Amino acid sequence: MLEFLKRGFEKTFGAISSAKKSKKIDKESLEEILLEADVAYEIVEEILYYLPPQDEVSRADLRRVMSSYFIYEKERVIEPDKPFVDLILGVNGAGKTTTIAKLANLYKNNGKSVILGACDTFRAGAIEQLRQWSIRLNVPIVATQQGHDPSAVAYDTISSALAKGIDRVILDTAGRLQNQTNLANELDKIVRISKKAYEKAPHRKILILDGTQGNAGVAQAKAFNEIVSLDGVIITKLDGTAKGGALFGVARELELPIFYIGVGESMDDIIKFNPDEFLDELMDAIFE
Repeated sequence: MLEFLKRGFEKTFGAISSAKKSKKIDKESLEEILLEADVAYEIVEEILYYLPPQDEVSRADLRRVMSSYFIYEKERVIEPDKPFVDLILGVNGAGKTTTIAKLANLYKNNGKSVILGACDTFRAGAIEQLRQWSIRLNVPIVATQQGHDPSAVAYDTISSALAKGIDRVILDTAGRLQNQTNLANELDKIVRISKKAYEKAPHRKILILDGTQGNAGVAQAKAFNEIVSLDGVIITKLDGTAKGGALFGVARELELPIFYIGVGESMDDIIKFNPDEFLDELMDAIFE
């Protein structure tokens, strides 16, 4: 797991490690390193403020302050349920469909049966893309034509899972409509109709964030959180960016857990985010 993490944050940790390491670091150098890793400026200033007053910063002190940003990583306890429904949200291009495939593969590898729901009926390409993944992964899918009511697809997918005893339901959604009001109305309807199919659904509303966007993704996440109260996020494409420091902004501004991180193109390149391991690797990159 640590090797996956190292690879996922290779560019971020590499940029940090390019500086000369020692047992302590002065605050000016620390500020430069954190900004280089795309930790938001206000968060960098906050970190510096909460460190002890002396200029030299120790590993233990920095780790203590930084760990406070991940207090929301304690996922709310969700009772095991069948079917367990994940509603996946995110803008086009964030890696949403690929992440759905990775989740389905992960669940299958853990012995769970999976069904996909192609609720992004705004784009014909989205339906076909998810259909191709269902064939590749050998999992069933409920899909209709472009323009069909997405909430009806959600209802049919959950109903099918109930009838067939399927463990996991993963619902795709549109990332963009003509305007935000339309998107908000559509997502709200999907949630309402999902509950009519199964009162506990959806169990998790998960936002997919493009890691290469860095802190720019935080504003996007806030907008989605206002539309539909999110339960957590998955951050993709972290292997291709040095902006891994943006995780602090996501954790702080959204007050939500980061469920998984995407660290590559392979189906297996998705790992459960562990803030302790992340912080340990970050400290190793900064200190001797």
